[in-house]
Amino acid sequence: MSLARLIGGFVRRHWHAYVSSAFMLAGVAICTVLIPRKVGALIDGLAAHRLDQDALLLGLAQLLGLGLAIYVLRVGWRIRLYSAAYNLGVELRTRLYARLAAQGPAFYGRQRTGDLMALATNDIDAIEMAAGEAMLAGFDGTLTLLMVLGIMTLGVDWRLASIALLPFPLMALAFWRISSHIHKAEGDALKRFSALNDHVQESLTGVRTLRALGLEDRSAAQFSELAGNAADASLSAQRWEAAYEPAVGLTLSAATGLTLGLGGYLVWNNELTVGALTSFSMYLGQLIWPMFAAGWVLSLIERGRAGLARLQPLLDTPLTVDDKGTLEQVGRGPLVVKDVTFAYGEADRPALSEVSVAMQPGQTLGLVGPTGAGKSTLLRVLLRQATPQQGAVSWAGHRLEDYRLSALRAALSWVPQESFLFSATIAENIALARPGASRLDVEEAARMASIHDDILRFPQGYDTPVGEKGITLSGGQRQRVAIARALLADSSLLLLDDALSAVDTGTETRILEHLAELRAARPERAAIIASHRLSSVAGADRIVVLRDGRITESGTHDELLALDGWYASQWRYQQLEASIDAE
Repeated sequence: MSLARLIGGFVRRHWHAYVSSAFMLAGVAICTVLIPRKVGALIDGLAAHRLDQDALLLGLAQLLGLGLAIYVLRVGWRIRLYSAAYNLGVELRTRLYARLAAQGPAFYGRQRTGDLMALATNDIDAIEMAAGEAMLAGFDGTLTLLMVLGIMTLGVDWRLASIALLPFPLMALAFWRISSHIHKAEGDALKRFSALNDHVQESLTGVRTLRALGLEDRSAAQFSELAGNAADASLSAQRWEAAYEPAVGLTLSAATGLTLGLGGYLVWNNELTVGALTSFSMYLGQLIWPMFAAGWVLSLIERGRAGLARLQPLLDTPLTVDDKGTLEQVGRGPLVVKDVTFAYGEADRPALSEVSVAMQPGQTLGLVGPTGAGKSTLLRVLLRQATPQQGAVSWAGHRLEDYRLSALRAALSWVPQESFLFSATIAENIALARPGASRLDVEEAARMASIHDDILRFPQGYDTPVGEKGITLSGGQRQRVAIARALLADSSLLLLDDALSAVDTGTETRILEHLAELRAARPERAAIIASHRLSSVAGADRIVVLRDGRITESGTHDELLALDGWYASQWRYQQLEASIDAE
């Protein structure tokens, strides 16, 4: 979509604001062109001794009234216009956020957070200015130009108007050249600002790692270089914008010189009055604003075009996971994974290969295997964060694709390997999935996750702010808060992706006991536990061993020990390790 189409559609939807602003600007233009005419009449009247004191005071009062009217109308159109133009920024940011929220992990694997933040700020600001300031400045400048030229030609002297306009085609050519350079410079400036944003975001996120490795100076040097690049690009754009003023100044200086030369000749030959020449000179001075407006509008439009050129591809990027399902609720029934094969991008081998597994409501399924076996990938398939190239997944008799994403995710509670906490209190983080949950419900979920006693040790208890990404909590505490959040969601299927790795075995045992109690209280609630620690899945109804994306063993804990395969050997190793640690 072009910038003109985007702004045109917005103007049509908010036509009343633009029309009212246009009327006020028309009033400004009328008052503006009346002032030189009134001044010329007063000068001629004084020169001819036709004005008495009362007439002079009346004329001055009229000039003051016109000035006040211009002030009021200018304030009015700015308030009216910007209240509408800012809505475009709101609409674009809402569209961008909705698009980003609907994208899957594959999309974010290709994007940089700092660049997305820059799009939501600088780039949309540029488009917003094009829809607001540029639109009305263009209208104001054009209307003023036409009215001033009309008055100069028809109301003063057409000969002066003709000679005064001779330098203007050269100014138009200069504007065209300058605007093309501004478009390129603004695009480069926005890209370099995005690179700077990326560095700042990554540095602040990994500030503890930078300090631990002693990389502060290197990071600061990189920041300085990126900031310098961004400043240079912005300065380049500003240099070209500054070129508008000399073009306007030279044009008006040439026009003024030609006007005074011809005007003086006409006054000398009594073909023109001094008042008329004064009025014409004032009108010529009023052409400064339309000329500057033209340069300003071109600059804003080029910035808006550059911003839209970066934003539109992101808005048009297809969703990595479509949401075309129609079912609004997941019923009760088995979860069946049948011959699922999935590969990441251009990977040489699939992360999952012909995986088939089924579980009934209320059952617990354990997923184990070495690092990179495909455990987390299988959970992502169930979450519809990844779409398998072959095979299918069904739940309660319907394919996952038949459910709306909102319905599917409402039926799932997921605790990833790296839990994420928001910059809020502990209670607010736990109640994220159920904002209306009572404090008693929050505390009960915390007890189930064995984090309640830890929370009470904080001075503010459940009202303790966790800081950005939960920085004030330890890794085990963050994971347990995330588990409490998942338990409070009260969904049909709980997915734990190595969520107990950061807790000790005693805490793990208590959490698993609480999960067993929860399953007894809600026999229809199922759980899938992916873990490297086999003790986490020993009590599962069924355990699946994944190796290189394939299921190599399957059965209960006792059955797998009897097979004496990978599971049995890993179990013996972990039990020996635990006994050594206990000593």
